Amino acid sequence: MAGGKHGYRFGAVAAFALIHLGALAAWWTPPSRGMLWCAALSHAARMFGVTAGYHRYFSHRAFKLGRAAQFALAVLAQSSGQKGVLWWAALHRVHHRHSDREGDVHSPVRRGFWWSHVGWVLSNEHDEYDAKDIADFARFPELRRLDRLHWLPTLALAVLATALGGFPGLVWGYLVPTVLLYHCTFSINSFAHRFGSRRFDTPDDSRNNWLLALFTFGEGWHNNHHFSMASARQGCRWWEIDITYGILKLLEWTGVAHDLRPFRGAGRATRRAA
Repeated sequence: MAGGKHGYRFGAVAAFALIHLGALAAWWTPPSRGMLWCAALSHAARMFGVTAGYHRYFSHRAFKLGRAAQFALAVLAQSSGQKGVLWWAALHRVHHRHSDREGDVHSPVRRGFWWSHVGWVLSNEHDEYDAKDIADFARFPELRRLDRLHWLPTLALAVLATALGGFPGLVWGYLVPTVLLYHCTFSINSFAHRFGSRRFDTPDDSRNNWLLALFTFGEGWHNNHHFSMASARQGCRWWEIDITYGILKLLEWTGVAHDLRPFRGAGRATRRAA
């Protein structure tokens, strides 16, 4: 499974498979109420790390943080097990530059569902990234070091969950929520470019999907996002639930985050039917 440009590395595939197989132990490990709360907290905290950290902050600079908070958000994001913040953000910027066209790293339109959902992550085709694509954050030595040690935060969380709860803690505090987190995140690349409505006539096939938005703390308003990529807010209507934006507003109120970038004027968009 190792090999050329379009191959799959044994290590990446094996780790991904083991996490999924480990999560199946949930069938034989009935959770207590406390374990269910741990699973929910593990999922929710890291989902915020992905949506606010990897995506809205490091990929799109949709708000500002101090240096310590920036590092803490990077650690939280990497606890999701989705590689380093510089790798994630650099390739996401490439995705937007070529969305659903030649050069898009995970377009379901061009390369199908499997590739867009998970194949591109496991493949060694995108192991590397162009440092110029993320030069604004690569200037921080602590982020470069963390990016190289991308496995450390997620491994630390697995060890902590096991230390606190034994094998059930590993299963419900780490494995089950990690698998759920993987596929919620990956669904934005795959389903949200195929299924849903289009409010804005963007030059790609991005879609708004309310169900995905609920599971991904607002990322399912994907057509909105492709219209206003730099916005800290992706649910641009009052009824479009965007949990990530709500938490960011709270962090703004406490002084942790600031300069949240607004959704750009929808009046300039060409509308299309849902």
